[in-house]
Amino acid sequence: MTAEEPEQVNPEQAEEATEPTESSEAPEASDAPSEPEAPAAQTAEEQLAERTADLQRLQAEYINYKRRVERDRVRVKAQGEAGVLRSLLTVLDDIGRAADHGELEGGFKAVADALQQAVKSHRLESFGVKGDEFDPRLHDAMFHAGESADVDVTTVDSVLRTGYRVGDEVIRHAQVSVIDPAGDVPAEEDPADDAPATETVEAPVTDEDRD
Repeated sequence: MTAEEPEQVNPEQAEEATEPTESSEAPEASDAPSEPEAPAAQTAEEQLAERTADLQRLQAEYINYKRRVERDRVRVKAQGEAGVLRSLLTVLDDIGRAADHGELEGGFKAVADALQQAVKSHRLESFGVKGDEFDPRLHDAMFHAGESADVDVTTVDSVLRTGYRVGDEVIRHAQVSVIDPAGDVPAEEDPADDAPATETVEAPVTDEDRD
């Protein structure tokens, strides 16, 4: 039995084994920028001031909302009342004509009085009386009745249809005739007064006139 011969090693392989590998080198320093520092936490006073401002803003928005809702509710209610009152104006006209002709008696008068009280509770009031100063915001002038020295401004002469309003809102304009104040008529001037004055020129005396 023969002894095993020792394994021969190549000198080049021995040198490669002794050279250090890339993994054994020390890691280089990283050039990446460092992360920014986190902001400092808010103090209790700052948090309280921020929450208080938020609550005040929410409260102001809620108050404005309530005001808008209330304003819209009042407007809708007024529009509804005005619509109902307009539908009753023809009935009020009939009651007024019956009163003018002396026909408002008995049970009919009681019903008419109850209706008048009902519409007054909704602030409905009539306007338009002879002698009132003409106001285009309240009156519709149907025709011109002439002039009079008894008035100083354009005045209601007769009422053709009564007007109605609720507060400052006109539900129906009054139809009226109007009369104007009499204008000052200037005195007529004599045209001869405006003519220029002429001078009298005497004719020269001749020898024939002397004879």
